Amino acid sequence: MKFTAEHQSLRHSIERFVDEHINPYADQWEAEAMFPAHQVFKAAGQQGFLGITKPSQYGGSELDFSYTIVMAEALAKSKSSGVALALGVQTDMCTPALASYGNDELKQEFLAPSIAGDFVGCIGVSEAGGGSDVAALKTYARREGGDYVINGHKMWITNGTQADWMCALVNTSDDAPHRNKSLLIIPMNTKGVQVEKKLDKMGMRASDTAIIHFDQVKIPTRYLIGEQEGLGFKQQMSQFQDERLWGAANAVAIMEEALSLTLSYTQERKSFGKALIANQVIQHRLAELSTEVQALKALTYRAASLHIELGGMDMQVVRLASMAKLKAGKLSRELLDVCVQYHGGMGFVNETQINRLYRDVRVISIGGGADEVMLNVIAKLEGFTPKKA
Repeated sequence: MKFTAEHQSLRHSIERFVDEHINPYADQWEAEAMFPAHQVFKAAGQQGFLGITKPSQYGGSELDFSYTIVMAEALAKSKSSGVALALGVQTDMCTPALASYGNDELKQEFLAPSIAGDFVGCIGVSEAGGGSDVAALKTYARREGGDYVINGHKMWITNGTQADWMCALVNTSDDAPHRNKSLLIIPMNTKGVQVEKKLDKMGMRASDTAIIHFDQVKIPTRYLIGEQEGLGFKQQMSQFQDERLWGAANAVAIMEEALSLTLSYTQERKSFGKALIANQVIQHRLAELSTEVQALKALTYRAASLHIELGGMDMQVVRLASMAKLKAGKLSRELLDVCVQYHGGMGFVNETQINRLYRDVRVISIGGGADEVMLNVIAKLEGFTPKKA
């Protein structure tokens, strides 16, 4: 994947946006465990950042997925990874299925204002009894005349306390688990939608994450994404590939930032009469980790290139995106642990950026498909599973 002058222009624009609209307020938002999503999203929408790959008729730029990678990387300059994640949810986690499978009416009503930054979206897949195990979801939408009546709940919902609408994966029949699910648009101001509470998290503090309950929530059947019921599992699997590649690219850039912070600190910090970086063991460990980061970046770029060429549901894309997601989670934990160690006591206090990154990256191995699920997917696609009798 080759970046052009247009890619670099977008990168610099997003980095300026981060410097102006996020970083000056990051410490405050982290302390408050909330950021003003509508304010930030509107500013991002006005600069065209929320619809980079979306159709121009709805306000998007119709650029290919390589520009999504650039945005994910540029957002890693944010001093609040939670805000960056919230933006990623808007652009690459709750809107891809709507853009790909929704009809014009739905796109006009929900996609266009989301691209403009007037609406904040969220993605509703996980539940208390089923997160990475998507087939185990229990929330049910039953048809009653021209409406769906929805009962159940969703958990770990990023943007959940501020969202205007949810792209929700729910059961719409009693068919087999992979054929009974549909994606529905649920306006969050609908009667019966209850935000139970905002969760108190270890990391991604500025990003609000909520438990949402649905009690006899009635929405029109026209809020179904796609031409018919039962396609939601496949649609969500496609949407997951965008999410996982966004996450891998963002994680790579976060790790590069962590290495840069650690290099600066070890150059300045003196111990036993010399800079920490003068110790060869530190030089070699950072060199080893930097090599792994660049290998992961190459894997992510290869997966993104295939995504552009073949589409998100091609098995080659699923295979490499799953590998990139898995490696991003594991490597970020290893790398940030080393970086905190080399910061010594300063790495252990909440006020430092390296400590914030250490807490933030832990979710990479959990959200969007846990490491264990990625390993199952990879094992299956690599043929590392028992042959059927």
